[in-house]
Amino acid sequence: MRISRLASPFCAALLCVVTAGGLGCHAQTAPPSTPAISQDQINHRIEVIIRSRFDLPPSVDVHLGTKTKSELLGYQLLPVTLTQGSQSEEFKFLVSDDNKTLARFDKYDLTVDPKTTISTVGRPVRGAADAPVTIVSFDDLECPYCSQMHSQLFPDTLNRYAGKVKFVYKDFPLEEIHPWALHAAVDANCLAAQDGVAYWSFVDYVHAHGAEIAPDQKADTAFASLDKIATDEGAKQKVNPDTLKACLAKQDTTGVEASIAQGRALNIGATPTLFINGEKLGGALPKDQLWKVIDRELTVEGITPPPPPPPAATTPAPAAPAPAATTPPAK
Repeated sequence: MRISRLASPFCAALLCVVTAGGLGCHAQTAPPSTPAISQDQINHRIEVIIRSRFDLPPSVDVHLGTKTKSELLGYQLLPVTLTQGSQSEEFKFLVSDDNKTLARFDKYDLTVDPKTTISTVGRPVRGAADAPVTIVSFDDLECPYCSQMHSQLFPDTLNRYAGKVKFVYKDFPLEEIHPWALHAAVDANCLAAQDGVAYWSFVDYVHAHGAEIAPDQKADTAFASLDKIATDEGAKQKVNPDTLKACLAKQDTTGVEASIAQGRALNIGATPTLFINGEKLGGALPKDQLWKVIDRELTVEGITPPPPPPPAATTPAPAAPAPAATTPPAK
């Protein structure tokens, strides 16, 4: 369960509310009279509604904060914090002044270009540095779906849009289900600190050989394998071996944790999650869908997209054999 599932879209273009009549988008009608209830009862109803609406398991703690004045007349702003283990995330709800309506909606800043909302400073870039389209992928090196997406980006997408698209990977290891993903991300960043080519070679290899990293399913085996792969890649690109060795031994997760925090702020709950010039796409999409978005972005930039690839050649089915001749029976 990812806490950020709470970002599920509400009814389009309407303020969706939870009232005594249930959840949904309703025409405004005169509210029925209800008996007075205590604030504790109101808070309990709010928690039950949030848990039920967003399918929160019992392991998630729901904490209601202190209400403050909101920008919407007749409503107060209520911060709600969801916590599961060491993970915590806050969401904003609205409660009507009469305590009869709970609502939530999102506000977006149209003065900000979506392309600039994700920081890629210091990350290795693959493709033309001045390309008009940027694909940022929040990646988990142990995730099989990420490996599937990676194989569609490289080399096919990179080759098809040569000079027009650049790629940047951000770390989003799902430690709960992928025990060596964090270690892999740290090792990749140790290489990135010295050489971008070494970083991408490491990422390519791990995504292509994930099943071989720890065939015995033991974390220690995986860590040793990842460190050896990183060391070998570093030697190929002639990075400073002592610096790399010290980085691999230290396993500083600071950079990875910052990337994870940025992903959570973007409501990422699964990998892979891609942003194409700021447009969010989830899952290992087929190439034709991925390319459709890239083509649209190129068109917006005034660039003619590459022609569609020719259809795959098909081998015609063999002709059916002629029926065997029959001899009429003797009379």
